[in-house]
Amino acid sequence: MKPIRVIAVFSGGGAKAAAHVGAIEALREIDITPAHYVGTSMGAVVAAAFASGLSYPDVLKRITSIDRGDVAALSLGALLGPFASSLLQAAPLRRTIGRLVPARQFDELGVPLTVTTVDAQSGELLLLGAGGRVHVPLVDALYASCALPLYYPAGRIGDRACIDGGMRAVLPLDVAGEFQPDMIFAVDAGPSLYADPAEREPVFPALVRAHSAALRILMAAQVEQEVARWRNRGVPMVLVRPQRQQQATFALDSVVTYVEEGYRAASRELDRWVRGGRP
Repeated sequence: MKPIRVIAVFSGGGAKAAAHVGAIEALREIDITPAHYVGTSMGAVVAAAFASGLSYPDVLKRITSIDRGDVAALSLGALLGPFASSLLQAAPLRRTIGRLVPARQFDELGVPLTVTTVDAQSGELLLLGAGGRVHVPLVDALYASCALPLYYPAGRIGDRACIDGGMRAVLPLDVAGEFQPDMIFAVDAGPSLYADPAEREPVFPALVRAHSAALRILMAAQVEQEVARWRNRGVPMVLVRPQRQQQATFALDSVVTYVEEGYRAASRELDRWVRGGRP
């Protein structure tokens, strides 16, 4: 029997993207390895770590070693208040991406990877890596995909200023559809209209929290529309939606919880898929 071609689609979500680590372990337990990864923001970083050849224990060890200071170092420009270009520095996040992902170029990856980012000027969705611009340093591509406006300065891809791929494709199903999948394994760890309220409010000014809430609503609605479009395409999809909380982008103290929840949610959905008679 011909092996099925599974495309793994990983969403944005900040710290919540740790759920992708557990989800991939659940997929591995039924002897399926993705033929291609498509990822946005921190989901793209996790995908790159696995596409580099790291095992589940390797990725788990690396992702649980990160603390908030590794990704959320306040920018000196933040003292300018509303005139600041970003609240956080780019360099710590770039270094952390480099720690998580051993490969430095797309052609060093063992599994093809497509990363999304958005041209901040035109709003165009850009694809980097497989199916897009491949001659881009991997850390540059991943940082650009994670450069959430207000929090981080835009990344540079050639002469373009690029921002978080979630501005156009939080869960890039339409992108994945271009790579001839037999099945989509999609993990939605990003903003959700149904996420639980945060146990405690993040330590950010009220205007920043309001900005984050607005982004959450817009991104979550975008995901619902993309999922609805995919349902009509006729290609099977295992959609994994781990339980998560609002305002948890920088909840690095909950990484292990999100890994475990990603594993549970993926195991549950994969069991339904297998019991439904799929190969």
